[in-house]
Amino acid sequence: MFTHAVLFEIKAKEIKAYCKDCKMWAGYAKKAKGFIRYLTVKRLEYKNQYASVYEWNSKQDHGRFMKKFHDWLVSKSKAKVKVIGYYNLKVIDEIR
Repeated sequence: MFTHAVLFEIKAKEIKAYCKDCKMWAGYAKKAKGFIRYLTVKRLEYKNQYASVYEWNSKQDHGRFMKKFHDWLVSKSKAKVKVIGYYNLKVIDEIR
C-alpha cells in the first residue's frame, strides 16, 4: 500500500472551501484504478494545519492519477492554502 499526504496551512475562513475542494479531489480519485481511501485530517496542537491523505494500492496508481488530474484539479480548487509539505509513505507492516 502507498500513502500520499499533503500538509497544508489553511486560515479558518478557508476551511469550508478546503473541505469542498477535498470532496472534489476525492471524487475523482475514487474512480481511479488502485484508489483505497481518502482522509481529511486536522493536525492536533498546531494552529490551522490540515492534511489530505490518500491511500493507493501502489505508487504507480497514485502517479497515474496525479499525471492525469493534478493540474486540472488545482485549477478547479477554490480554497487558498499554503503547502507545508508532501509525504510519500509505503506500508511495510500492518496489523488490523
